[in-house]
Amino acid sequence: MGGRRAGPAPHPRGPQRHRCVFIEARDADGRIFVHRRTATKLVFPSHYDMFVGGVVGAGETYDEAALREAEEELGVTGLPRPEPLFKFLYESDRHSWWSYVYRVRCELPVRPQAEEIAWHTFLDDAELAERLDDWPWVPDGLEGYRRLKAFRAAS
Repeated sequence: MGGRRAGPAPHPRGPQRHRCVFIEARDADGRIFVHRRTATKLVFPSHYDMFVGGVVGAGETYDEAALREAEEELGVTGLPRPEPLFKFLYESDRHSWWSYVYRVRCELPVRPQAEEIAWHTFLDDAELAERLDDWPWVPDGLEGYRRLKAFRAAS
């Protein structure tokens, strides 16, 4: 499975709503895992993202999906359980999902899932901010990032 935004093609009556998880993964130095999606991804190919995550499976909780997706995409096992932060509804003309944002500390060496991730690095907050206007970002990830910044500012 794995990979947010890999759901079915747009429905003729408009976007079908899914449940998704967005996990901000930081390394031992507090840097954020940033990656570029593969060119073969159905949705947002070759776009950058500052979250790992994916669709919540049938019968799966958000918390279960967050741990599964983080471990799958980072290519690790034994992560601590991601910490839930907040939910938001992401809607565009083609996509709609209930989104739950999490954070997790990943101090393990990552081996990103090759089917999902073409390139990756860890960036500090300032380095990420410098690239927001220069790189093509997945729009839902960018929206999640903006909401995460606002959430932190209000806390």
